[in-house]
Amino acid sequence: MTAFLSLEGVTKRFGGLTAINDVSLDVREGQIYSLIGPNGAGKTTLFNLISAVFPPTSGRILFEGKELTRLPTHALARLGIARTFQNLAVFKHETVVNNLLVGMHCHLRTDPLSAAFFWGRARREEIRARERVEEIIEFLEIEDIRDHPVGTLSYGQQKRVELGRALAVQPRLLLLDEMVSGMNQEEREDIARFILDLKGELGMTVFMVEHDMGIVMDISDHVCVVNHGRKIAEGTPAEVAANPAVVEAYLGTKRSAA
Repeated sequence: MTAFLSLEGVTKRFGGLTAINDVSLDVREGQIYSLIGPNGAGKTTLFNLISAVFPPTSGRILFEGKELTRLPTHALARLGIARTFQNLAVFKHETVVNNLLVGMHCHLRTDPLSAAFFWGRARREEIRARERVEEIIEFLEIEDIRDHPVGTLSYGQQKRVELGRALAVQPRLLLLDEMVSGMNQEEREDIARFILDLKGELGMTVFMVEHDMGIVMDISDHVCVVNHGRKIAEGTPAEVAANPAVVEAYLGTKRSAA
């Protein structure tokens, strides 16, 4: 079976620094796939390569068999790939609704004349976009803040809005970069529930970088571990947790700090 997302021997060098070194992995459709590793292991660099922030030095990145390696970032949304960021990238002076509508932009096909006079296709697209936004608002349980400027919301609520904007792209592959970082326990549990619902109810494939080992072990189907830019282990959560190299490089550090 062809992998939904596949990395083949991906390497990234910045001058004399090798940030990612010959990493290969396969994400299957419908999986919750987690990428873990210590700080500085190369996780976010790998995400940036997948989302075309910069190209790999060597190797290939394939989505449904289509090579992403040289595509511009904006082309990924039309392919069905969306991403959240470790640092918030929301429009803080705009409302929750308007932030979510931004995510619908890649689906608009209206010509400038129709858009200017708001007729025909422009009107139909606007109605569909707003219906989709309302579905996302209901899914993420943010009805009570829908008209609030995002900058007035708590950090956890802003992260939920960013997730909503990614969902507005209507992705089939969702990249989550440390989604629960900075959240309290209740907020983390909510996000974990949403991710499980994205898989179970919508059939979405989720590829996430995450430091919260409780969430990783509870909801992941498959886990890949990187350290110093290299893949050192992969498998089910139970297999990874029992791997001595992982315990030494990552899990052991976390447990000793708990």
